[in-house]
Amino acid sequence: MRLRRPGCFLSAQPAEMAAVGLDPICPFSRRERCFHVCRSACRLWLGCRLAAIFAETAAPGWRAGRVFAQQRGVWFCVTEAGERRAQIPPVLRDALAPGIGDWLALEPVGDHDVIRAILPRRSLLSRQGAGEATDQQVLAANIDALFLCMALDRDFNLRRLERILTVAWGSGAEPVVVLTKNDVLPPEQAAARLAEATAAAPAVAIHPVCGLTGMGVAALASWLRPGRTVALIGASGAGKSTLLNALAGAEVSVTGALDGGGKGRHTTTWRELHRLPGGALVLDSPGIRALRLWDGEAGLERAFAEIAALAELCRFRDCRHDGEPGCAVQAAITRGELDTARLDSRRKLARELAFAERRQSKALAAEEKSRWKRIHRDQRSRVAHRARLQDD
Repeated sequence: MRLRRPGCFLSAQPAEMAAVGLDPICPFSRRERCFHVCRSACRLWLGCRLAAIFAETAAPGWRAGRVFAQQRGVWFCVTEAGERRAQIPPVLRDALAPGIGDWLALEPVGDHDVIRAILPRRSLLSRQGAGEATDQQVLAANIDALFLCMALDRDFNLRRLERILTVAWGSGAEPVVVLTKNDVLPPEQAAARLAEATAAAPAVAIHPVCGLTGMGVAALASWLRPGRTVALIGASGAGKSTLLNALAGAEVSVTGALDGGGKGRHTTTWRELHRLPGGALVLDSPGIRALRLWDGEAGLERAFAEIAALAELCRFRDCRHDGEPGCAVQAAITRGELDTARLDSRRKLARELAFAERRQSKALAAEEKSRWKRIHRDQRSRVAHRARLQDD
């Protein structure tokens, strides 16, 4: 028996649902998950929880859509009506910041849609905006796994890996380290760098691959099941686009060679979701030159889990691991069990997080002060206006 589905959201009768073994409380079964059909006939899965939230909050005529690309103030979304261009109304531009992978509540208006709300996110990858502005820049949303791509050649940098892991763990997605260009180094040197990456990323799956030959790519299949969304993140020239083409089995993203100085070029100039033949979705994005931390205290603890575990054994709870008696962290360094560079990296990231938090607090305080100034100014204007009316 096939249930009636207007678009994605079905108001099925309890009797009909019981007849096919569905739970009448939830209109979307585990066996027949709600889906959107988009371009290339791919399915973008909307879970039961988000579907229920949308059904409760959406106005008549609204529909749900997922962002698969964004360019110059226009968000390209897939909905039950196909691919749609969406824009934020002027009144909501300061309140909404959709990212690739976001589920949106859309209101059809002519040949485009208007973004009315962002549905709750299950994960959020973001960073602090560039420059002096204290803004959060959304890189991706609703991501199940993050493939942290780092080449084994000149791009290999453990401190950058620790920074990306801090952001990844704080996003709510599962990080996976993908060491690309596994064919450029002798086996002994490649094995040594793999050991270094394993020490810098404890409790994280690490896979050396070669996108050109396909070596090791099959090992990533467990994160690419139908309905799952994976994002590729890394510096320019790390081989993200080459890896995407290997996963897709076709050239879906343009690739390019390194420049004369061994640095990568921005062959990918915007973020976009791509569908793999197996049904998974992969987000390809431009190379990241700077990844300034926005928040992620929990991510910092998970990225440096062994230091956090050692800190629990220190004599003093507020131990700074800088010469205090009974410091378990310094004892581990003395025994050769912990690299000093790793402790220094954690301290640097912790200082950056604290600085970002202070900047955000000052920005929020200034914004709140400005808001109350506007309220008081409007009140004085209304009082003066009433006084003038009384005088007349």
